Amino acid sequence: MLPFLLLLLAGAILMALRFVQLRRALLRARAGEAQFRLLAEHGRDAVFLLDAATLELIYISPAAQALTGYDLPTLREHAARLAQDMPARLQRWREGDTSRLTLLREVQLPHADGHPLALEISSTIVPAAAATGRGVTLAGSLRDVSAAQAQEAEREREQKRFASMLSHEFRTPLATIDGAIQRLVSTAKDADDATRKRYVKIQAAVDRLLGMIDEYLSPERMAAIGRERAADGIAPLALLQQAAATVPASHCVQLELDEDLPAKLRCDVPGMALCLKILLDNAVKFSAPGSAIMLSGKLVPEGGVALCVSDAGPGLREEELPQLFEKGSRGIYATHPGAGLGLYMARAVVEVHGGSLQGHNLPEGGAIFRICLPLPV
Repeated sequence: MLPFLLLLLAGAILMALRFVQLRRALLRARAGEAQFRLLAEHGRDAVFLLDAATLELIYISPAAQALTGYDLPTLREHAARLAQDMPARLQRWREGDTSRLTLLREVQLPHADGHPLALEISSTIVPAAAATGRGVTLAGSLRDVSAAQAQEAEREREQKRFASMLSHEFRTPLATIDGAIQRLVSTAKDADDATRKRYVKIQAAVDRLLGMIDEYLSPERMAAIGRERAADGIAPLALLQQAAATVPASHCVQLELDEDLPAKLRCDVPGMALCLKILLDNAVKFSAPGSAIMLSGKLVPEGGVALCVSDAGPGLREEELPQLFEKGSRGIYATHPGAGLGLYMARAVVEVHGGSLQGHNLPEGGAIFRICLPLPV
């Protein structure tokens, strides 16, 4: 009989200890939930907890009502509607699809006063916790990204306006040249072979330039540069080698690359190639035949990759530096034909990539132009 009583007593003690442990866990969970609510109610972003099985809101911070203008019952309705895909997401997560654990999505939801509201919703599946007695829940946050979307739309409109202006500036003189060469071809029946060949070369060059405008300077193309960049882009060496190949035989090009450059540059390859071509063309125009042009790539201390084009020309006049990249700006040393749009266009392309373009003089003479691009994250 005594052993039986001892067993009962030991079982009771174990149950009591287990009860104490569970109670402590519950108190800790409640304390954590209280802290979560305290932080949520004083945060700028709206946060929520949703029952993954019933799609009912367990909690949503007051910021959600301020953000959307809706009362709590209406927010519950919207939450249940937006979480309709939750059963399928849970099923894939339980089958081992870890990509469904945390999701980021954007939704359009009209504000209570009628104006459109763009919301960024981040949500994470939280497994069931025995301490709280709850099943699987969905924890997340809401953020208003309407202003960011509006800024992006305005940026795209500005790029399209820039491309339209640039396309017009190039097409106008090219149309004049095209018309003149067509008249020459039609009226020069008695011209010699060399003259006719020159006419054909001019016509081919005009057609090539018009093709480049259609390829690189259409409003849609310029708006896409930087917004739809490939994640890996191009190897720095390949990009600089392609650019060096465009330099005429009158100048030699020296390539110099750091060994620790990233394997790939995240950029719009045709757009960046066009930018380097503009800088190299300027280096050729403003330096003596036979002189060297340096084309380099290196990591910079402030972060990112610097692509530099330097020449041995007369350099830049200090008083012209503030207007160097402005539309229509042409330096005092510019004796060749041009509209002063090259550097303006090059800087626009670089800035779309989130980078910068600067030009200054070298101590030993000549000028250097430095493209700084951010590294991919």
